[in-house]
Amino acid sequence: MNRFRLSTFNLQLSIIGLLLVTVSLLSSCKRNNPDSAGVEYMPDMYRSPSYEDNSTNPLFADSMTDRVPVKGTVPRGFTPDPFPNTTEGWANAAAYWKDPFPATPEVVAQGKAIFDIYCIHCHGEKGMGDGKVAAKLPGPPPPYSGAALKNITEGEMYQTLEYGKNLMGSHASQLTVEERCKVIRYVQTLQKLGQSSDTTKTAAATSKDSIKKG
Repeated sequence: MNRFRLSTFNLQLSIIGLLLVTVSLLSSCKRNNPDSAGVEYMPDMYRSPSYEDNSTNPLFADSMTDRVPVKGTVPRGFTPDPFPNTTEGWANAAAYWKDPFPATPEVVAQGKAIFDIYCIHCHGEKGMGDGKVAAKLPGPPPPYSGAALKNITEGEMYQTLEYGKNLMGSHASQLTVEERCKVIRYVQTLQKLGQSSDTTKTAAATSKDSIKKG
């Protein structure tokens, strides 16, 4: 019992001593600086020592905290385009770029929904370039299923969405990579409609010629 009491007494003395030291420190801070709130414990948990985004920074010559990313790095989740906006890049995209999404009814339906929002006003409902906006633009209409673009490859479509072409501007800021791929799958269905239509017209013309000759 005596040892237990002695241990308890020593613990109480330690606590009292710690309290006295704490009070002394706090009171001395207030005496030296009347506006002081006292001693802060781990102030870096409240005020981070790191520099905030868009703040000035004396550690760099340009005084900017935000730094240009290291060359060759890409943001997480970003898929870089391997084909640049050059003649060679377009040729390689036309030859090698393949749509990673399967042409399933679900993907095509999602692509149509995107087409109806971003493309129909120029390319028209069936991709014949008869949209309301296209009617007011100079030059030939921008079809997808007509003879002009019925054979365009999926790689060329992707480049057009990425960088734009002729009167069509880039849609890279409006459509994600996934959305571009899905809308391409839908556009391919319009191409097939155009090819079928052209085949029907050719057959009809051939038939008429045969009748005339007969």
